[in-house]
Amino acid sequence: MKKYIFTSESVSEGHPDKICDLVSDNIVDAFLAKDPESRVAAETMVTNNKVVVSGEVNGPDIFKSKSNSFDELIRQTIKRIGYEQEGFHWKNVVIENNLHQQSEDIAQGVNKKDKTKQGAGDQGSMFGYACKETEKLMPAPIYYSHLILKSLSDARHSGKEKMLEPDAKSQISLKYENGKPVGTTAIVVSSQHHESLTQKDVKEIVRPYVINSLPNGWMCEEKNFYVNPTGRFVIGGPVGDSGLTGRKIIVDTYGGAAPHGGGAFSGKDPSKVDRSGAYAARYLAKNIVAANLANKCTIQISYAIGISKPISVYINTHGSGKIEEGEISKKISQVMDLSPFGIREKLKLNRPIYARTASYGHFGRNPEKDGGFSWEKTDLVESFRKIFG
Repeated sequence: MKKYIFTSESVSEGHPDKICDLVSDNIVDAFLAKDPESRVAAETMVTNNKVVVSGEVNGPDIFKSKSNSFDELIRQTIKRIGYEQEGFHWKNVVIENNLHQQSEDIAQGVNKKDKTKQGAGDQGSMFGYACKETEKLMPAPIYYSHLILKSLSDARHSGKEKMLEPDAKSQISLKYENGKPVGTTAIVVSSQHHESLTQKDVKEIVRPYVINSLPNGWMCEEKNFYVNPTGRFVIGGPVGDSGLTGRKIIVDTYGGAAPHGGGAFSGKDPSKVDRSGAYAARYLAKNIVAANLANKCTIQISYAIGISKPISVYINTHGSGKIEEGEISKKISQVMDLSPFGIREKLKLNRPIYARTASYGHFGRNPEKDGGFSWEKTDLVESFRKIFG
């Protein structure tokens, strides 16, 4: 199809599911900060005035001291988001900790004396994707959906927009011509707000952040610009809806423009290939596109539990490639070791860098000095060019 409309959504860090992702990733970071070889699989649920955490860990007892207590970690996470509401307040929310020891049957497949032979923590397939629709080589609908909410969040945290509350969602429908995005046909933004604001008030607050997040001339017609379309959004967050870790996986990746593997990312240490494998696939796909070997690239990597090497690597350049996909698949091991250990070493993943990924997408971000978003680097471009001429 050369002409079509495609829609993607994003949610803010105050959305109930994203609160859970952030709590879970803060737990991962807390363990990795004390022991980079920690194993963590943390799941969080939030509801009215309650946070429940469960899952499996294998690492130091990091919560034994009062100064580094489990409750304090959760409360500070909620406070940073901005929840000080009746029904969900960082000071008095009830916290339940059900973390327990990781299964020895799982651990024996991962924890081997020779780290280079460490196997995957589970079976599964992971996908990576890149395209030339934006400067970050991300699909445009999800990229701009994230930008709108991130700009609103920044304004709220800075105090510029004091009447907005943490819970928010965005959705963009983009029109494509000749396979390229050219503008929006509809935009939906729902933002929790102070009870004194009307729907019109919220729309005028939100409008400039939407316009400034989009390329010039991309704003939709006024009749298709929907802000709080139910008319009122005062009750939000966990008071309005319960939340769970890993329930916004399409928001986390490519907004539906590319496949997603079987697992979520948040709450998992990098020995879990659900996370590290997806990061590696994005890293490779982005560098293939950045090297101009293709305008669009999808990569699938699959693993078996306890086995170190991937059991398959699939590449699809969607008819835009300059090199036959089979050739790339055969030679991709010359560019990167795709064993779980090789991925963690190449991307330096055994670090407390995950809380920042929990909101506004794991991909399409800027690589950071401390190693955050290392999978967004394009430092494999010359390697790909050298191998494929």
